[in-house]
Amino acid sequence: MKYLRSWLMLVALIISLSVTAEDAKRQFRGAWIQCVNGQFEGMSTQKMQQTLTYQLDELQKDGVNAIIFQVRPECDALYESKLEPWSRFLTGRQGTAPSPYWDPLKWMVAECHKRGMELHAWINPFRAKTKGTKELSPQHVAIRQPGNVFPYDGLMILNPAKQENRDYICSVVEDILERYDVDGIHIDDYFYPYPVKGLPIPDDADFRANNNGIKDRGDWRRDNVNLFVKQLYETIHKVKPWVKLGVSPFGIYRNAKSAPGIGSKTNGLQNYDDLYADVLMWVNNGWLDYCVPQLYWEIGHKSADYATLIKWWNKYAGARPLYIGEDVERTVKAADIKNPTINQMPAKYNLHKAMQNVKGTVLWYAKAVVDNVGNYQNVLRNNYWKYPALQPLMPHIDAKAPNKVKKLKAMTIDGDQILFWMQPKGKGWKDEAVKYVVYRFENGEQPDLSDASKIVAVTTETFCKIPTHSSSTATGKRKKVTYVVTALDRMSNESKPKKVKVAL
Repeated sequence: MKYLRSWLMLVALIISLSVTAEDAKRQFRGAWIQCVNGQFEGMSTQKMQQTLTYQLDELQKDGVNAIIFQVRPECDALYESKLEPWSRFLTGRQGTAPSPYWDPLKWMVAECHKRGMELHAWINPFRAKTKGTKELSPQHVAIRQPGNVFPYDGLMILNPAKQENRDYICSVVEDILERYDVDGIHIDDYFYPYPVKGLPIPDDADFRANNNGIKDRGDWRRDNVNLFVKQLYETIHKVKPWVKLGVSPFGIYRNAKSAPGIGSKTNGLQNYDDLYADVLMWVNNGWLDYCVPQLYWEIGHKSADYATLIKWWNKYAGARPLYIGEDVERTVKAADIKNPTINQMPAKYNLHKAMQNVKGTVLWYAKAVVDNVGNYQNVLRNNYWKYPALQPLMPHIDAKAPNKVKKLKAMTIDGDQILFWMQPKGKGWKDEAVKYVVYRFENGEQPDLSDASKIVAVTTETFCKIPTHSSSTATGKRKKVTYVVTALDRMSNESKPKKVKVAL
């Protein structure tokens, strides 16, 4: 019995280690590229493409595997749309097309995919006008349907109480899905507006006319948003079942003083009570595919301690893949509590590793990483994200792996050695291979696909140039290495390996 117990403990340890290794190879490593800060406004087509190309190249070197690109900041479009006008955050004036003409979303999808990255189209569902916008296009919904929006603190909001608005937003998303090969649709924390003291939301008439028997105004508003999120999720998965819906809510669900049984020990704005966003309901009902709470504060923050909040989300939001929204600038500007000579990046990273349900990170914002604020990029590139990572699995969408690649071989072309293979056969999106992972193992080394340091490429191509840094052995014989290629489907399920030995 004693030996049996020891054997079972050993087996459990081996399984635990193998799961840990596989988890280390799978992380969502995202970065937000926003337009509302004006970084692209009025920029020429050539200059914006150059800027984005540079950012994507740098982020790829940093280990980023997903870009969340803002394409609809105020019921407008950074893509060609018959439903909504071109965004002023692109051309400087709402309704004016870019010249020379281009489609930023189409371009970004292609550029991200050729780098092995996912592209998630980020929309602001209910915000119809930002404070800085002074002129709206005649095409804009607030001009065409003024009764469907309400003003609030310089903003305009598509009224969540109106089913017509929920249908409209879903039609916008359906249009994106039908015309662009996006990997995800991403919504942020703008549902009902952020509250301003003494300024009520003007929805009295809607509540009286259409409260659905709900007596509490807060419950009614939450129900309006719940109906939208459920409808959006169902719309997306009806059109393209593999496209993921993600949300990046404000970092506090509820404070303990508002909800003693479940709230966090914080004292700030609340999703549930102030924005009418019941994020846990969406997670637990399966109306989302991933959740990215915006934990932009520091460890030790008086009102919203980062350590408290990451532990809270890890405990309560694990029913769907959970990623953490990180503020790059605030992380590097804050001193580590235990060692004030360094910033908080290492402490936050260690918290991530300790959280069982945290499967990734999204960086706010991409340009801060590329600018290497506080040496963040260098640490990311040379330490934390030094090796590539595959997307976390989503078995609730699809758990079946594609077939393995066919006819893997190495050929020499113009002095370069190149691996070639053929796409495996697959029926439908669940079985179709869309990307490939190339691993390299030294002679005599047992191939271990859980070791991310062995990944040399993640590519959409069916070929890969073999690096030429290897040399012959001491006896003058050509060095032999083993290359392994696997196929990934749209949900990053990985096929069985195909391997070939190559003499270098």
